[in-house]
Amino acid sequence: AVVGRPNAGKSTLINALIGEERLLTGPEAGITRDSISVDWDWRGRRIKLFDTAGMRRKSKVQEKLEKLSVQDGLRAIRFAEIVIIMLDATIPFEKQDLQIADLIIREGRAPVIAFNKWDLIDNPQELLAELREKTERLLPQVRGIQAVTVSAETGRGLDKLMESVIKTHKVWNSRVSTGKLNRWLEGILAHHPPPAVAGRRLKIKYVTQAKTRPPGFVVSCSRPDAMPQSYVRYLTNSLREAFDMPGVPIRMALRTSDNPFAGRAKKR
Repeated sequence: AVVGRPNAGKSTLINALIGEERLLTGPEAGITRDSISVDWDWRGRRIKLFDTAGMRRKSKVQEKLEKLSVQDGLRAIRFAEIVIIMLDATIPFEKQDLQIADLIIREGRAPVIAFNKWDLIDNPQELLAELREKTERLLPQVRGIQAVTVSAETGRGLDKLMESVIKTHKVWNSRVSTGKLNRWLEGILAHHPPPAVAGRRLKIKYVTQAKTRPPGFVVSCSRPDAMPQSYVRYLTNSLREAFDMPGVPIRMALRTSDNPFAGRAKKR
């Protein structure tokens, strides 16, 4: 799915990708009203592209039709595997852009950022460095996210964008064996064990991957409710680095490991 604020260039991008004027475009915001899907073949790979209506702040969405088209866009996000977030490079990272990105991450989709209208930028090198820094700072939940500069108008950077999409899709589907995970965990616990809470050290027994799309892990530990969020973040970031999983949401679930002897004394 291709999402973003009105007039970020979503329909123009899809027309440029498929090489034909399939979708209506124009200088006015809000031409696209429905999520429109287009079947496409890129380097022998079947891809379904969804164009969505521009998403404005809730307070700005008055008209009933626009409300429906935004809901339609949200539905496209939920069913997509990869979501390209189109940002207008001349006014990137407005509050609304961050809210859209946050929604995609919460839904567990794999995001890729496209900085569009790059042909209008006078100082590309400086701006790119600034945008990279901002991306890392504003979206820490998807550290290492793929961000590509494109011009939907001239067609520049589109192959690079699609390569980023395929790369991100691969990470989103990646699986790590339990053996590898626990060898990694041994190193983590030796180097930086979990803190003590109320005088008792928290113990982590093992970790295993429960699902993919996005990668989800289960950590078996002594007191899940007492584990500080900062340590869970540390585990997530270390895991992301160790197994090369940049730019996708990673889920960490903490569970207690059942003690087979618990409750025996009571029975006696």
